[in-house]
Amino acid sequence: MEKQNNSNIIVGVNDKISFGKALLLGMQHVLAMDLYIAPIIIAGLLSLSTENTSFFIQMCFLATGLATLIQTGFGIKLPVVQGPSYVPIGAIAAIGGKLGMGAIAGSLIPGAILISLLGYPLKWFAKAVKKFIPPIVGGTVIIIVGISLMPVGMNSIYNAEGDIGINILIAAISAGVLVLCMLLGRKMHGIGTFFRLVSVIVAILIGTISASFFGAVDFSPVKNAAWFSLPSFFPFGKPVFNISAILSIAFVYFIILIETTGTWFVVSTVTDHELDEKRLNRASFGEGLGCLVGSLFGSTPMTGYSSNAGLLAITGVASRMAIMAGGGILICLGLIPKLSAAITCIPEPVINGIFGIVCVAIVTNGMKVIQPIYINDRSMMIIGIPILLTIAVTILPKEVLNNTPEWVNYVLSSSMTIGALAALILNLIIPKEK
Repeated sequence: MEKQNNSNIIVGVNDKISFGKALLLGMQHVLAMDLYIAPIIIAGLLSLSTENTSFFIQMCFLATGLATLIQTGFGIKLPVVQGPSYVPIGAIAAIGGKLGMGAIAGSLIPGAILISLLGYPLKWFAKAVKKFIPPIVGGTVIIIVGISLMPVGMNSIYNAEGDIGINILIAAISAGVLVLCMLLGRKMHGIGTFFRLVSVIVAILIGTISASFFGAVDFSPVKNAAWFSLPSFFPFGKPVFNISAILSIAFVYFIILIETTGTWFVVSTVTDHELDEKRLNRASFGEGLGCLVGSLFGSTPMTGYSSNAGLLAITGVASRMAIMAGGGILICLGLIPKLSAAITCIPEPVINGIFGIVCVAIVTNGMKVIQPIYINDRSMMIIGIPILLTIAVTILPKEVLNNTPEWVNYVLSSSMTIGALAALILNLIIPKEK
C-alpha cells in the first residue's frame, strides 16, 4: 500500500516509553473495549449459569490479553488489540446447543491451526492479500469497517437499560469530552498534548461521573466477585471433534480473517507502517495462534478490534509497548474477577458515545487511503457499491435470516464481511480502462 506521511501520531510504534506511561495508555484501550458483550450474548444463547457466564467472560479477558501479546509482540508487530469476534456468535451457539460445549472447543482448534499455517510455513496469506487487495480495496474496506460499526454503537446506546433520553445525554457528554480533549491536543502544546494522550480515560471518567448523577452506575457486582481465579484447559469439557462443526467454523474463520484484515489496514494507515508480505504472513500466523490459545482456555475466536485501531488516531499513541501493557492488564482481568467485574460496570452509553467518535476516525482514515485514487466510473462502483451493501445488510431485518441456510446466516451476520467481499469481487470483475 502507498503511504502518506501521518502527522497525527505523537508516540510511534517502536518508541520507548516508561512502564507507568505504558500502563496508563494501555489502560485506555482496555477501558474503551466492549469485549465482554460478545461473550455475554453467547452465554445467553447457550443458557450458561450465572457462575459459568462470569467464568466465561473471565476466560475471554485472559485469551484477549494473551492473543494481544502474541499478535503485537511476535505476529504483525503493530499496535493491534485482539478481542472476541461477533461473527461466530451464531455458529458457536448452534454447535453448543446441538453437540454440547466440548464440540465448540473441538471445532475451534482445527480452524485456528489452519489460519496459522496460511501465514507460516505456507506463506500463502500475503500473496492472496497483495493480489486481491490493492489500495482502492483496502481503503474501501477501512471505510466499511467504520460504517458497519456505527450502528452497533448507536443501537447499544438506544437499547441500554434506563431512559433513552438520559442514555443519549450520557453518550453525548462522553463523546463531547473526547472531542474536546482531541481539539485541545491540536491547539495547545504541553498540557494539550497530555489531554490528547489520556483523552479516552478522561472521557470515560467524566462520562461515568455524569451517569452516576442519573443513577446509571452500579458497582455492586464488584462486591460479589472473587479476588482470584485460576484458568484451566478446556474448562467446559474435553474437545469433541465433529466434522460438520469443524467445517462450519473453518468457514467462519475465513470471514473473521477478512474482518481482521480490514483492521490491519486501519492500523497500517494510522501508523504509516507498510503491510509488506512478511508482516502479513506473521499477522495471519499470530491471528491463528491467538485463536488457538483462546480455544484452549474456553474462549471464542479472536480478531483485531477496529475500535482500538481507531483509538490510535484519536490519541496519537501508536506504541506497541502501550498495547502490550494493555494485553498484560487484560490477563490480570482474566485472573482477578473483581477487576473484570469493575470494567463491565462502566455504563454502556459512556463506552458507545466514545465508540461513535472512534468509528468516525476509522472512516476518515479509509478516505485518506483512497484520496490519491482517480475517481472514474470503475473506482466509483468499487468504492460505492460495497458501502451501499454494507448499509443494506446492517439494516436487514433479522427475521429474514430465519429460513436461510446456515452458511448464508454466517455471512449475512457481518455487514463488514459483505462489504469487504463486494469490494474484492468488483475489483476483480470490472475491467480496468486502458
